[in-house]
Amino acid sequence: MSWLGADWPEHRTALPLQGAVQDGAMPKSGAPQLAAVAGFFFVSRVSLTFLLFQASPVTGTLVTIVAGLALVYFALLCSAGATMNGSQLRMHSSTLTWIAAFLATSFLSLAWGDAQSVAAAAAYWVALAADVGAVMLLLRAEIPPEIVSSLMMGAVWGGVALSLIGWCAPATEDLRLGNTEFLHPNTLGLELGLCVLMAQHLSRRGAMWRWIAIGLALTLLRTLSKTAIIAFLCAEAWYLLQSRQWTRAARVRIAAAAFVAIACFWGVLTAYFDLYSTTSGGQLETLTGRTLLWAIVISVGVERPWLGHGFYSFKSLVPSLGQFVPVHAHNELLHQFFELGIAGVVIVIGIYAAFLRQAWGSVHGELRTLAIALWIFAVVRGLADAVPAELCFPLWLMAPLAACLQATHGKARAR
Repeated sequence: MSWLGADWPEHRTALPLQGAVQDGAMPKSGAPQLAAVAGFFFVSRVSLTFLLFQASPVTGTLVTIVAGLALVYFALLCSAGATMNGSQLRMHSSTLTWIAAFLATSFLSLAWGDAQSVAAAAAYWVALAADVGAVMLLLRAEIPPEIVSSLMMGAVWGGVALSLIGWCAPATEDLRLGNTEFLHPNTLGLELGLCVLMAQHLSRRGAMWRWIAIGLALTLLRTLSKTAIIAFLCAEAWYLLQSRQWTRAARVRIAAAAFVAIACFWGVLTAYFDLYSTTSGGQLETLTGRTLLWAIVISVGVERPWLGHGFYSFKSLVPSLGQFVPVHAHNELLHQFFELGIAGVVIVIGIYAAFLRQAWGSVHGELRTLAIALWIFAVVRGLADAVPAELCFPLWLMAPLAACLQATHGKARAR
């Protein structure tokens, strides 16, 4: 388990364990394998409708939700009868408390929300809660580092699947990877940015993960998702400067490879920006009309400033801007303000602040570096983008990372 971080102890005897968990022996719960499947599903599911249900997107959404509930069922089976050990008992953290508050507030908002379809809003909430519930059940069945590592491995392979789908699919009208309606390039950018960082963390397991990280990074660049690329560069700068597994020579090689990649894609990049400047016209200085959208979001949001218009209500209430149909506010805090009001903004800030405080104070070296890099990526991306029924930092990833960091605190004190 040392690859998770140099400070994670090799043996589990540092804490008194209960039941059958003694001297590093763990029951074969199957939870790590299920965590890998869950990670793959969480990342790759955004392509399900594009691949199979373009004629009926609602069916694709329902299939995705049912699959998420099936994960909860199997996670419940894995955790049934599991005896919690010392590290698991220390999983509780302020981050998880804030996440629980976000889920509770979102659920309660369905009662007063203005979503056109309450059933659809409720279904998306169930999907979000199922993600968190599945990983928390898996954490109960196995020690947190084992679940986090398996979850990340599955997620990275999900990113590989997304990359292959993106490269095989026809490019969009503006030359980007993906599909404007069913597999948006910005969605690809979000998932791939997270996966590159996780693959880099896993690279201490072997060179394969390093090559996967390079391939995913190239695909991220090819999506031409501006917010995701800028956010990734910020996060990557932190990661390379702080990670102890990268030598100075390795950092130089990575920088050189980045310049080579940009040179290889230079023709596509210039063609895209030429097309972008032509179609955007005078809106370039307003971030492609985002400032106009933000003004509309604020004007409608202040009608219910404290509790907002309800979970998943944005798409029902915000009008189309010409040919552009917004599904979120293109700013994470504004999106939460619109749907959950000031209460939602406070809770989301609380989630990010608690996670950063927990990661910053962790003694778990490499996992600490990864956690902060993921935090930087999500926060920077959230300045000009959002996710309709989630956070830019997915809760299915943040929750187990918070639990793992908290368990490490416990082990450090016990030592």
